[in-house]
Amino acid sequence: MDRSAATSQQLYRVPDAMQLLSLSRSVIYEQIRTGRLKSVTQGRTRLIPASAITDYVNMLQREADGDDAA
Repeated sequence: MDRSAATSQQLYRVPDAMQLLSLSRSVIYEQIRTGRLKSVTQGRTRLIPASAITDYVNMLQREADGDDAA
């Protein structure tokens, strides 16, 4: 396995995503429920892929840019 791939985190637990996105637990789960933030489950653990966090931030930026144009 590539060393950089082994050291870069690919999946985040909800508390880690809360800290990364500066959002509360309830907001994280609401965004997951509505499909705005993608997640996966491993057993009983809800995990958020790093790519989903990036996609979510990009979506928020697009929405903000759209609001400025209105």
